[in-house]
This record gives sequence, structure tokens and C-alpha cells, in this order.
Amino acid sequence: MAKPAKSPKSFENAIAQLEDIVAAMESRDLPLEDALNHYQQGIGLLRYCQDTLNRAEARLETLEADAASPRPDDTPSASDLS
Repeated sequence: MAKPAKSPKSFENAIAQLEDIVAAMESRDLPLEDALNHYQQGIGLLRYCQDTLNRAEARLETLEADAASPRPDDTPSASDLS
């Protein structure tokens, strides 16, 4: 029977747990209830991973926007142009 879903320690840990679940479901005949428990745990991990990736994407977009926007102290002065 699948263990109750715990909050993963990290994105990488969640991926490893998902890989274990997939391997367990592919490699043996699980009773229906165990298969459903594994599936339910996998869905929770998948949501965690999707949320983590969405937050990372938003953070990257913010960083890219910050890098692309000119800063007042980045504006060349007249003496810099000569």
C-alpha cells in the first residue's frame, strides 16, 4: 500500500518520488486499492512540481524584465557619448 503523501523536500525529491511511483505501478501487479493510492500520491506530487515550475517561470520572467529595463544610473551622460 502507498504511504500517505508527504510534502516533498524539494522539486528534485518530488521527481524522484514520482519515478518510484511509476516504476512500482509498471513493474508489478498492484491490487486496485494500492494502484489508486499510488495514483493519488502521484497526482499530488505532479501538482507540487507544476506549482514549483510555475513559480520558477514567474521568477525568471521578473528577472528578465528587470534586466531588460534601463536603470536611471545606466543612462549614458553627454560626456560618455564622446
